[in-house]
Amino acid sequence: MTRHVVVLGDLLLDRDVHGSVTRIAPDAPVPVLDASRTAERPGGAGLTALLCVGEGVRVTLVAPVADDHDGRRLRDLLAPHVRLLALGHEGGTRTRTRLRASGQCLLRLDEGGPGTPVPDSVDRVDEVLESADVVLVSDYGAGVTRHPELRELLVRAAARRPVLWDPHPRGGDPVPGCLLVTPNLAEAEGALRAAGEPAGTGVTPDVLATRLRERWRVRGVCVTAGEAGAHLSRTGSETLYVPARPAAGDPCGAGDRFAASVAVGLAGGRVLSEAVTAAVGDASAWVEAGGTAGFAVGSTPAREAGATGRGPGLEAKLAATRAAGGRVVATGGCFDLLHVGHLSCLRAARRAGDLLVVLLNSDASVSRLKGPGRPVVPQNERAEVLRSLECVDDVVIFDEDDPGAALERLRPDVWVKGGDYGGAPMPEAGLVRSWGGRVLLLPYLSGRSTTAMLDRAERDHELEEIR
Repeated sequence: MTRHVVVLGDLLLDRDVHGSVTRIAPDAPVPVLDASRTAERPGGAGLTALLCVGEGVRVTLVAPVADDHDGRRLRDLLAPHVRLLALGHEGGTRTRTRLRASGQCLLRLDEGGPGTPVPDSVDRVDEVLESADVVLVSDYGAGVTRHPELRELLVRAAARRPVLWDPHPRGGDPVPGCLLVTPNLAEAEGALRAAGEPAGTGVTPDVLATRLRERWRVRGVCVTAGEAGAHLSRTGSETLYVPARPAAGDPCGAGDRFAASVAVGLAGGRVLSEAVTAAVGDASAWVEAGGTAGFAVGSTPAREAGATGRGPGLEAKLAATRAAGGRVVATGGCFDLLHVGHLSCLRAARRAGDLLVVLLNSDASVSRLKGPGRPVVPQNERAEVLRSLECVDDVVIFDEDDPGAALERLRPDVWVKGGDYGGAPMPEAGLVRSWGGRVLLLPYLSGRSTTAMLDRAERDHELEEIR
């Protein structure tokens, strides 16, 4: 069944001007960006709406849209993906232009706005909110959440269906009754200071979440703190802490990714704690994939760790390692029920180079190789356990019975395998050597295997039953 997510908020146009910097301006000590291409996409609530798009979900965006060139450009970008209910707009379209070189943002230029809705253009909003399974307010401080008529409609909506609120320091307070408000740590501290309450050093995210939940009279507040994870305070429950997987990359848009993921999760039937937990993983994957710079309109957004294939995050790691003259190492296997033999091989493999990528057999691949009942642990969980190891830099899941295709795409400098091949050639050795790679074997630790562990467990169970 198709679920309906309504995103209401402030719309803006994002531009990325990509180029290279190879010189300093002769008239001032500033770098000169030689532009090579410009990319445009909806920003603010527009990006949030696009991130909600997916199988089984239809999305309506309610936002003020200016009648100017940039406003028409936004309509064109959104039209193939979401339904747009355009409100009247005061002022020109807000734009954010980022100048980028080698993946780094050099400067951001903001123009236009404020984007406040025209009062007589909100009559149709109530009907749209009534049709929503989940409402997500994406506040970017331009005036939508301060509009009295819109706020009244949102108060009524919050009494009948889940309303999520992604706040902004210049926006209005969340309306009472919201299911969840999602400030980041700085926004949470600022909200308490604005209310006249101290929120400095020593006030932890869990305490902030609880105090804001009580002040705003909402059912839940989740304070996100980047790599420090998220703290979810709910009425009638202890605070839930969701740790985040460390992610290196551009955090721009991670808050939008988080809020959109929670909304889609709730629309799909997840309970709040499950939706928040999944959203933390999605936000980490988004950062690793390059943030908004790695997102193209119409593409599938970065999802929680465990997706098959090489995302832009891995591409960036590979490029950085090779640019620094480092060696990329790969190893592979099922890694079902991680044990000391696995750890020994992974640590040794990492010492053979500067970046270690694990090629992981998918669930279907393991089942074909090991037989019914395997794997014991699903592929996404196996990948997450591997990524948590200090010696593992990334994981790629492959569906084939052997890692050849994945190796061809990755082209590591070193391919490391554990075990004794008894003088027989390793099947993928020729492939690795075809691009100048090296092959290394690691000693096999006798008795350390998942199969042996499962066999022992089965024997122990049978003996216990006999007793």
